Amino acid sequence: MDASRKMPPWVKRTIIWFWLGGLGAFYAIGVLRALSTLVVLVVISLFLSFAIEPAVNRMETRGIRRGIGTGIVFVVIVALVGVFGAVVGVALATQIIEVVDKAPGYIDDLQTWLNDTVGIDIDLAAVKDEFVGGGGLQDMATSLADDVAAVGSTAVSVFLHVFTVALFTFCLVVEGPKLRRSLAGLLSERRAAVVIDVWALAMNKTGGYIYSRVLLATVSTAVHWGAFTLLGVPSPLALALWMGVVSQFIPGIGALVGAVPAVAFALLHDARTGLWALLVIAAYQMIENYVLAPRITARTMSVHAALAIGAVVAGSALLGVVGAVLSVPVAATAQAFISSWRAERAGAARSDNPPSQEPDQTHA
Repeated sequence: MDASRKMPPWVKRTIIWFWLGGLGAFYAIGVLRALSTLVVLVVISLFLSFAIEPAVNRMETRGIRRGIGTGIVFVVIVALVGVFGAVVGVALATQIIEVVDKAPGYIDDLQTWLNDTVGIDIDLAAVKDEFVGGGGLQDMATSLADDVAAVGSTAVSVFLHVFTVALFTFCLVVEGPKLRRSLAGLLSERRAAVVIDVWALAMNKTGGYIYSRVLLATVSTAVHWGAFTLLGVPSPLALALWMGVVSQFIPGIGALVGAVPAVAFALLHDARTGLWALLVIAAYQMIENYVLAPRITARTMSVHAALAIGAVVAGSALLGVVGAVLSVPVAATAQAFISSWRAERAGAARSDNPPSQEPDQTHA
């Protein structure tokens, strides 16, 4: 064979590296899929550490050790979550049991309303007998009994995930300064400064986000608690607490998810009460969106509305509910970092090109 027609060596190397690269990418994708749950848990832990560390840093400046300060914050968080779960859970269970007990009466009321409105004789006695005698209630009880094992396994899995997130978060908060110093030691001075700046921005924006959400949730709970009490809505504190927390910490549809139980239970109690509850919720959302939220977030976390909406959509597509919750502080951090970077570049450009001096026109 003519030597000039032999395959060049670089072609063989290219083919080998192509297949090796393809196999490596395939293996890396498989590893990422296998570790996807761990990656999500680490991301959640990092977000929580950003939210918690500012409070721990303040306690450290007052002489409280980081480990003790982190433990205090954890105890407060667990207490708040426990109170929320107990109050809302008991109220929802009580209302559901009451609705089931009153279901025959609701069926009779529906029959009367249909007969009076439509003008024809409609008999829903068979529906009521089926629901009470062995249909609806019995099927509901059987379904709940069949799901006990699944609920138990799900609870164990959730507990393990929560424990893992809590452990990672505790370590990240306690060892935060050491971790940043170790990371900076592996990088050049310029890159280390960028990493430290981004980390500080993330902590400030995430802490501001949590602070603003907690403040808005507190105001929302107080207003709805007073309004629901005056209107006679069942379990006013639990429904107001649900409305305040869910509306603030679930981006986009939080207000709708929070309003559904309150309006539904109010409607079952009395139609006019349900209508007034809906009007109160709608009026408060208008006041919050146009008066309260802009003033509070302007001091804690300012992010462009279009950027926030796009971030929520992208976060939901990538990580579901977790991504939607994390998206707003991530977007605020990115916006703040880009703004500071552009300001730095503009300052550097002005220092490199000082304004020209006018020649001195005075003569001796």
